[in-house]
Amino acid sequence: MRPIFFRELNSFFSSVIGYVAVLVFLVACWLFLWVLPDYNFLDYGYASLDKFFDMAPWLLMLLIPAVTMRSFADEVKTGTIEWLSTKPLSDTDIILGKYFATLVLIIFALLPTLVYLYSIANLAGTKINLDRGAIIGSYTGLFFLAAGFASVGVFCSSLTSNQVVGFLIALFSCYLLYSGFEGLSKIPSFTGSIEYYLSMLGMQFHYASISRGLIDSRDVIYFLSVIILFIALTRISLAKKAN
Repeated sequence: MRPIFFRELNSFFSSVIGYVAVLVFLVACWLFLWVLPDYNFLDYGYASLDKFFDMAPWLLMLLIPAVTMRSFADEVKTGTIEWLSTKPLSDTDIILGKYFATLVLIIFALLPTLVYLYSIANLAGTKINLDRGAIIGSYTGLFFLAAGFASVGVFCSSLTSNQVVGFLIALFSCYLLYSGFEGLSKIPSFTGSIEYYLSMLGMQFHYASISRGLIDSRDVIYFLSVIILFIALTRISLAKKAN
């Protein structure tokens, strides 16, 4: 797994791919939170990071498929997936190596956003104590959400040799998993019956739960289950291509 992990990291940071993806994410955050209306910290009037944590999932929904779209699509297109299969590595090693490299890139993208903590605390008219529990919970939820998106993106990349198709499938899948079940639960036919259970199937429900500052084991288990499921599906997808 380690050779694949370092190979992927080197691929991200030895070309413009990783830097452009991170830069686009950070510039988009800056525009939404400091320039454009509605999400603007200055117009919001409260020393809170709530606006960032509301908007970040949607930006990650674009960033992560853009990063993962080449994970296996590029390998299949160039034929290097066959070369990898000759190495003393299992499919699981290859998948996890690529997956963990993607997580490192996501962490690399999220770390600069910590500067918002300092900015918000110093922009307040009076000295305030930010709700550290809620902030830690929100960042934890954001990481689990990003990890879930990454597993979906890696799986979708294994389905095709076309990177653009892989990006679009991953984007649509992440949207369905994050917001689709929440939207489905609001259909009048389901209101008052299975509304709550439909919401629980979506990532948004569990992300919002963790973001309250209380990390519930059920939410953690949900995200881990999603990650394991899509890594297993990726393994099945690669096994079918090998046959």
